[in-house]
Amino acid sequence: MSLLSSTLLIALLIAFSAFLSISEISLAASRKLKLEQMRDDGDERADLVLGLQAQPGHFFTAVQIGVNAVAILAGVLGESVYSQVVTNFSRSYVEVETAQSLGSVASFVIVTSVFILLADLIPKRIGMVASEAVAVRIVRPILFCVTCLRPLVWIFNGLSNWVIDRLGLPAARMNDVTTDDILALANAGALAGVVAKQEHQLIENVFELEERTAPSSMTVRENIVWIDRLESDELIKNKILANPHAKFPVCMGNIDQVIGYVDSQDILSNVLRGESISLRGDGLLRNALILPESLTLAEIMAHFKTAREDFALIINEYALVVGLITMNDITGMLMGDQYIAPDEEQIVQRDANSWLVDGITAIGDLERVLQIDTFPDDDQYETIAGFMMYVLRKVPKRTDCVIHAGFKFEVVDIDHYKIDQLLVTRVDKAEST
Repeated sequence: MSLLSSTLLIALLIAFSAFLSISEISLAASRKLKLEQMRDDGDERADLVLGLQAQPGHFFTAVQIGVNAVAILAGVLGESVYSQVVTNFSRSYVEVETAQSLGSVASFVIVTSVFILLADLIPKRIGMVASEAVAVRIVRPILFCVTCLRPLVWIFNGLSNWVIDRLGLPAARMNDVTTDDILALANAGALAGVVAKQEHQLIENVFELEERTAPSSMTVRENIVWIDRLESDELIKNKILANPHAKFPVCMGNIDQVIGYVDSQDILSNVLRGESISLRGDGLLRNALILPESLTLAEIMAHFKTAREDFALIINEYALVVGLITMNDITGMLMGDQYIAPDEEQIVQRDANSWLVDGITAIGDLERVLQIDTFPDDDQYETIAGFMMYVLRKVPKRTDCVIHAGFKFEVVDIDHYKIDQLLVTRVDKAEST
């Protein structure tokens, strides 16, 4: 075979090996969600790629058979052609045995280098950059190769499956998408400028709905404004004027004896019509939604949807009212600091290194504002007040403090054993240790 014919044949082998390499990496790297979107948009080739990914052993086996066969054939051919050329050229300068050695080494280096560059590195880089676009274009030729090599594919794939099964590994790639995966993608999008900062924060907050429980966002018992059923019309009017809320719990004697709630719009309608707003009857009363404090915010939203309510009272295991939560509270948590009015901020920055923090501030809000990775055993409490009690192992008093993650958390205001306010100060490394 002439030098030109051999070179053309090797070039053809390189092209075929490059095709197998780009096919292997693009089929392996193609994202299932992207392929499903392409399929839904009408690209039938994406469905073929998904079918191959469901049985990765088939195309991996076919590709490896082809790659190894081509590499061996190219090595043999290159050795027989280029070795002789280099040997003949070197005879004029070195001895015959040395020239033969140089010919063998040179032919090996030349053929191997060309294969590494043109048949492996460059195709795989292209396959990684545009995996889905490449995969849909090469899927039919690869399916043809799998069909042609079916007997060998069946043998080698069966042997590899047997080994993988003995190792206790799954035969196919797991495509389960976890919360961490989505957050990682959102973070990457934020760094790349594709996802806005507010959108990134909203995505993180959405997943916190499954982790945060009612106490992290509710109005605590001490701050609930409720109406006694036996109160006079004048007292009810004054209470609504002083506390312009949309809805008020209605109780009998004390807050733990809940009998329903009243909507301030109904009160206003009766006032405008000149009718009584007494709650002694059942005309203005509505059934209140009562939920346990152990529910997550996501579960509370599900109850709101089922009951068609946006307001619920939260009770503990002893059936005592511990708080009140509304859809606005959950929305505020989702929207973050931008949603909270200035006079309602729970975290107020005094200077570059100190903050005044309300005792009922959720731990997650502090982690975000102070950029703290995590609080210890954060499944044991919801608020910064709970953190202080958990760490101190007592009911804190004024000036009690805890140092964590480079910050000093000091109690500055107590109201009947309830932590009203803390001073959070950044401390240097020497003091934090």
